[in-house]
Amino acid sequence: MSVYPKQYAGVNIVEEQRAKWEKKRIRTAKELIETERRYFEQLELVSVYFIDILKAKGTLKPNIHDAIFSSIKSIHSANQRFLGNLEHGEFGLGFENLSSHLHFYKIYADNMENAFKVLQIQMKKNKSFARFKKLQETRPEFRGLVLEDLLTLPLQRIQQYKHFLRDLIENTSPDGSDFQQLTRTLKAVSDISHHIQDSARKRENYQNIHRVQKLLKGRKTMVLASGRWYIREGWINVLHPKSKEAKQKMVFLFSDILLVTKPCHPLHPTNSNKFSCQAIYPLIECSVDKVFGYTRSQGGLISLTFPQEKLLLMSNDQEDINDWYRCLSSAIGQVSSTKLTAAATTTDLVSCSTKVGID
Repeated sequence: MSVYPKQYAGVNIVEEQRAKWEKKRIRTAKELIETERRYFEQLELVSVYFIDILKAKGTLKPNIHDAIFSSIKSIHSANQRFLGNLEHGEFGLGFENLSSHLHFYKIYADNMENAFKVLQIQMKKNKSFARFKKLQETRPEFRGLVLEDLLTLPLQRIQQYKHFLRDLIENTSPDGSDFQQLTRTLKAVSDISHHIQDSARKRENYQNIHRVQKLLKGRKTMVLASGRWYIREGWINVLHPKSKEAKQKMVFLFSDILLVTKPCHPLHPTNSNKFSCQAIYPLIECSVDKVFGYTRSQGGLISLTFPQEKLLLMSNDQEDINDWYRCLSSAIGQVSSTKLTAAATTTDLVSCSTKVGID
């Protein structure tokens, strides 16, 4: 029986770890190349069967054509070079070269909402384009995908790049030539990914607030406001402490206000599907408490205290009342924190101006 010295055992452990890293890196690299090939083929479908042919046929006006397809041609070209790097094993170089073209993805993401609006309009008004689109989508190369599916791929791919880069970095030696290139690219890709997600959240928020605005009767109540975020809505029983009966209301919660409404008369000629605003409560001066035991553990009661009024929200649905309480607490905490920060900033400015002698 032979006994290895400790230094040899340590060397073996290091070599085993390196072998594991290399195995994981090879697996990640293989998956990256395979998915990149498929992604490039899908970009090529848009480039060849839509962009090039539509431009040659003149089916769409140049401004309409650019509005729908934006920078996807530039993305297709950049990814062709990127795929070539990957297939030659140049992962660090490939990603670093791709990072210099990420601004095309940003342009594309910022235009996405407009692209789909223009596409929908053309599908309704331009019969020649509508027929062409349906015909192209029946080609076997599309494998059941439609143009709308293909147009969202670049935004999805950016998210995938972030995960691939993380896996590659985790299994690349810090001393390797690729490590610094991959790390720099991960920062650039993460920035673009954050921008895309932030833009998507802003679009969704605007759509929700705009939808609520259209649900309200008349134009006196304006919920469209800069910096306002939609949180949730729903039917809930509203009870005033002096009232003997709770009444069901449709309540809309935003980042800075609580909007209490009631449905318009179902037989009204124009407002039958709308809501009439009864009250708007600013959250900046509100405190929230949860009253337990009011409905014998089935649901609960939320107490909202404002400077001039107190409001009670009641539900028999335990999960629903808990979610209302969580959302209200979070919104009130956030708006109060913003107020304190603003006040502190104002104090700091005054203090600073005093020090430098500003009147």
